[in-house]
Amino acid sequence: MNRLKEHYKNTVIPNLQKQFNYKNVHQVPKLDKIVVSMGVGAATQNKAILDNAVKDMEQITGRKPIVTRAKKSISNFKLRKGMPIGCKVTLRDEIMYEFFDRLVSIVIPRIRDFHGIPTDSFDGRGNFSIGLKEQTVFPEIEYDKIDTIRGLNINIITTARTDEEGRALLKELGMPFQHKA
Repeated sequence: MNRLKEHYKNTVIPNLQKQFNYKNVHQVPKLDKIVVSMGVGAATQNKAILDNAVKDMEQITGRKPIVTRAKKSISNFKLRKGMPIGCKVTLRDEIMYEFFDRLVSIVIPRIRDFHGIPTDSFDGRGNFSIGLKEQTVFPEIEYDKIDTIRGLNINIITTARTDEEGRALLKELGMPFQHKA
């Protein structure tokens, strides 16, 4: 079993039960899935850019990403319906816990000028989103082999019903949030 999943079962569940007065273990919020996505707008002119983004995403997540396509045409962006514009991967179960563990313990500390993750990226239902400016903070990416620096979005979907529950869950799992002064 993954060390983070073990930590969740042995430490996080009892702590959250005590904090929110849950009567049943199944009321305690948990991680549902993590969606990692990368938008590549320049792929409309050059297909090789999208291929490199897919390769980077595959190295980061360990899973083959699906290519996302434009839902509608936008003439100002020279975009037609159905054109490939990005890629995404949905992680669940063991792979999700493994990725979250790597994100919190290895990747986030490697971000330059890092002072904690702002807590204002919750959606009102306990789900959290974080954006990274460059994919090079992941140790799997070799800096010499990338063609360009791309950002990516990480959406952490939980079973929490409120932002407070979601924030408490992620804090217990080791997410380094900013301290309010």
